[in-house]
Amino acid sequence: MNNIKYYNDSLAYDFEMFMPKTKSKPEPKDNIVVMPKVAKKAKAKRHAAARRLSPAVSVVMIAVIALSAICCNLAIRLKINEVKSEINDVKAAIAELDSEKTVLEVELQRRISYQNLELEAVQLGMKKPDKDDVVYIRVNDTNVAKTADGTELLGE
Repeated sequence: MNNIKYYNDSLAYDFEMFMPKTKSKPEPKDNIVVMPKVAKKAKAKRHAAARRLSPAVSVVMIAVIALSAICCNLAIRLKINEVKSEINDVKAAIAELDSEKTVLEVELQRRISYQNLELEAVQLGMKKPDKDDVVYIRVNDTNVAKTADGTELLGE
């Protein structure tokens, strides 16, 4: 049917629509031989179309992928929080050990202070040397020293 005439004229005047249809001659078949490569390509296209997922399956697959991504994200965040908690525990232990180190250093300084050393020396019977306790050694013009076994050492 020619549809253009319907745009130009009214449908009420188209009597061809009510006329009996005449049998038309069957169209002669083309003598085209399908080559095997073309047949293989057509078959591959049909198989590819058949292998495509239906929209419902695609939606389900996308939902599964999104849900797995969310679960992976949550698992990663949980692991990060666990590691951060361990780091904070270690930092607290380090701070505690630093404070203990400071306490021990103060205790060490208190124990080895000069006043405590002097007090301990007095308790052991030690005293500061007087002028009488100092023995001076006079050396001749030549620098000679004698060792305990009697040998002499000459200085230059």
